[in-house]
Amino acid sequence: MEISEASHLAHQITSDTVIVCWWAFGLTFWLRKKPPRARAARRDRSSLIGMLLQVVAYFIVWLHPLLRRQLLIPASGSQPLDWLLALVTVAIAIGSAYLVNSAARRLGKQWSLTARLVEGHTLIQDGPYRFVRNPIYTGMFGMLLATGIAAGQWIALLVASVSFIFGTYIRVRSEEQLLREAFGSEFEKYEHKVPALIPGVY
Repeated sequence: MEISEASHLAHQITSDTVIVCWWAFGLTFWLRKKPPRARAARRDRSSLIGMLLQVVAYFIVWLHPLLRRQLLIPASGSQPLDWLLALVTVAIAIGSAYLVNSAARRLGKQWSLTARLVEGHTLIQDGPYRFVRNPIYTGMFGMLLATGIAAGQWIALLVASVSFIFGTYIRVRSEEQLLREAFGSEFEKYEHKVPALIPGVY
């Protein structure tokens, strides 16, 4: 097989995997078995600003692929590099989709689009929450990275990442303030022990 054909295959596998992972990402929330509805005890709607910035980030990274109706970057001409990038991107996409799914299932009735506490709210520290305090946002950022890499739009990915990081910071601050007020020293111990989003970074 010629290098160009091998590189094209690597990019095709990457784009197909990223798209499948996006479907898995969406279905996590659309088709999940909804637990009994819990009444919100407290909300913080300022997290909506953060959510808007995250949506803007996704729009930026998807704009070019949607305009050209494909998520497929041209081969670089280096077969090893193309396959290495493909493997990294596929790993990020699959890992991110799995992380979001497992974290959402663990949250159950406590999951919400906006920052809130429900009656009987508990501080979850097991499952994916053993590794990061906000695994859903970690997975969402992973999906952003995988999409940007697969599309080969590096400047767009940089701009989108900045928007996403700011939005995530707002949401994390809003949500964790509610948890800090509700659980006090228990949350503070958890906060000092487990990173917010990326182990060893933040």
